[in-house]
Amino acid sequence: MRLRMGAGAPGVERLAAAFDGRAFAPHRHDTYAIGITTHGVQSFRYRGARRACLAGQMHVLHPDEMHDGAAGAPGGFGYRILYVDPALILAALDGRPLPFIADPVVGATAIDPVLLQGLADLDAPLGDIESAELVGGLADMLGRLDGSIPQAAPGGRLPVAALERVRRLIADDPATRHTAAALEAVSGLDRWTLARQFRRAFGTSPSRYRTMRQLDLARAAMRRGMALSEAALDAGFADQSHMSRAFKRGYGLTPARWAGAVAAR
Repeated sequence: MRLRMGAGAPGVERLAAAFDGRAFAPHRHDTYAIGITTHGVQSFRYRGARRACLAGQMHVLHPDEMHDGAAGAPGGFGYRILYVDPALILAALDGRPLPFIADPVVGATAIDPVLLQGLADLDAPLGDIESAELVGGLADMLGRLDGSIPQAAPGGRLPVAALERVRRLIADDPATRHTAAALEAVSGLDRWTLARQFRRAFGTSPSRYRTMRQLDLARAAMRRGMALSEAALDAGFADQSHMSRAFKRGYGLTPARWAGAVAAR
């Protein structure tokens, strides 16, 4: 058995796990458990039936539902998972009741990218803005799965001026991690609406927009000859490793390789 805790936030835990044979005895959480099987077959008993979650599939366990876990095939299994306080999901749903997913195993095509992003780098800091984006996306995904939220995104006019104020605040000082409360204050929108509408307006989330502007700062610093460790801190990353992971996701290259290629021109 191997467990690795990731960076979390209030009401949100992230975990990677790998097991051989029987993983754990029947138990229940007071949170949503939303995960993706990374390898093998995850077998578990849930609401009176034995289920199997294959690699690439998602499992969604409702709070307070009994379940166990075991390998469903030789070679063991692994997964990455989020444990989310249902109070956060409820807040993001703006008065709608908590979703209940009758079939806990969900195919890959129904997985929202926000979950994949939330589980891709468990060590990435999860501040209150990132947490709001993650929880809001999960709430929408769960609502679509249980039918309480339409599959198509709602239309309507965007609060463009408010969203532009947020974008400008981030762009003017990407090295600073602005709080969700600060973005709410400048926009007049709650954090859940802000995360949804920002993506509709600009094609990306506030946190992702900030990361790309941080990488702009880091690239400029590297072109001036600044050391990678200093460039990372100057751009507001936690450390060089944090910057390197973000850089490779953004450009497909490590910072060192990018800097070497630029210097060679």
